[in-house]
Amino acid sequence: MGDALSSLLRDIRPAGALFDQSVLSPPWSLRFADETSLTLLTMLGGEARVSLDGGAAAAPLHTGDVALVRGPAPFTVTDAPAATPDGSAVLLKVTYEVAGRSGDRVLDALPRLARIPALPGGCPTLHMISTEVRTDSPGRDVVLDRLLDLLLVSSLREWFKLPTTDAPAWYRAQSDPVVGPALRSLHDDPAHPWTVALLAARSGISRAAFAERFHRLVGSPPMAYLAEWRICRAADLLADGDATVAAVARQVGYSSSYALSAAFKRTLGIRPTEHRSRSVRTGVRAASSAP
Repeated sequence: MGDALSSLLRDIRPAGALFDQSVLSPPWSLRFADETSLTLLTMLGGEARVSLDGGAAAAPLHTGDVALVRGPAPFTVTDAPAATPDGSAVLLKVTYEVAGRSGDRVLDALPRLARIPALPGGCPTLHMISTEVRTDSPGRDVVLDRLLDLLLVSSLREWFKLPTTDAPAWYRAQSDPVVGPALRSLHDDPAHPWTVALLAARSGISRAAFAERFHRLVGSPPMAYLAEWRICRAADLLADGDATVAAVARQVGYSSSYALSAAFKRTLGIRPTEHRSRSVRTGVRAASSAP
């Protein structure tokens, strides 16, 4: 069975050139204005500071730390000469184009700058990336693509786990022994004819107790959460494929294209066909289906 975070992360992939690696000697300062949805920064060597335009004080970035910067506002990365006065720094920067409503839900859970401290035992993925970028072996770009995906997913997971993080309710609720399994069921199979009574029976508690607990922990009633997730999945399926509206409706639990269209327009304000057309015009499909 899947979980909420896994369901939301599937469509977040590196966009364009997968990475930019810079070897820098102090003093140095780089300003980025890529206007992308999300940027991942990490120091493979040396130390730096990250400043957001119009933001608060600069955040430190030590070797092995990861910073996730929400776009599209520009930001600046500068050296920390007091820490490494004579050594060069190695900055790895990865840009992500977050496509679809699933990706938007992840972005909405992040601050403009999320800093994940280096793990005490180090990060094997970062070590593999550092090694791979120094080689010119066949398949290098594909290997880096997969490693960067892994680095993003593991960084997000570590950030959500930090005690200082204000994680979204849907993430915190996954650890609950009653609501967590129910959330996984909804995300794993949104097309199933779920009811509050069925979810409660699977959880081994009364319908009323389950409904109250789910609403309290997640922030919305079970069927309202399911309806929102179904529309979220439908929007991404429509943007990222050629399936008919009727086929998408069946995949997410609606009995007909008419039922999906009505729910889609009620939730997002447009019809499914309009959403697909807009996605094609704005290039969302190309971004979300990139290999």
